[in-house]
Amino acid sequence: MVQNNPMEQQPSSKVRFVALAATVIALLAISVPFVWQHDVVEAERGADDGVALVSSMAPVASHDEGAIADEEQGGACEADAKPANMDFVLKDLDGKDVKISAHKGKVILLNFWATWCGPCKAEIPGFVELQDKYKKDLVIVGYSVDDTADKARAFATEYKINYPIMLGLGREDIQDAYGPIWGIPASFLISKDGKVCKKHMGIAPKAVFEKEIKALL
Repeated sequence: MVQNNPMEQQPSSKVRFVALAATVIALLAISVPFVWQHDVVEAERGADDGVALVSSMAPVASHDEGAIADEEQGGACEADAKPANMDFVLKDLDGKDVKISAHKGKVILLNFWATWCGPCKAEIPGFVELQDKYKKDLVIVGYSVDDTADKARAFATEYKINYPIMLGLGREDIQDAYGPIWGIPASFLISKDGKVCKKHMGIAPKAVFEKEIKALL
């Protein structure tokens, strides 16, 4: 998973390896149709060198034929949905201790992201709209994997983020609890009773998230 120097905010060699492998897969899968989803990992080469994005094509597990059939029959969770670990104590942007479990009783969209991640940025405007639209029954929780509070706060202000942000710098245990997570963005839909119902390893459209959220309301 991502292990950065907080001063440099550089993706780890593991992420770079995943990005390289992703390039090969993308070249082989360029003709794969619409039902395949981009799993995007960004490698940041420095402020002067610009940003390189590498995309791989991978099937979305939550969108397979079995999952679609379950949704058509009214099922909102995967058949093997497991309880989410929600009792970790983390700091928010104000330095206060917070738990994901504080939001139990609402649908939770837990999103692993970072300020240097291009695909993560692409998802955020949709998350802001969804949080505003379903604020009575939904809370989106942004888990910043390696940003400092100052950097995450400035980013949240710029993108007008209207949902809570938790700081995960140095907390590999959280990523392990929901992983393995080999790249970001990674998102988890948690039901009102605390089960992990859907997973997205990579970027996903707002319409997909909205459909899954509505199924859990």
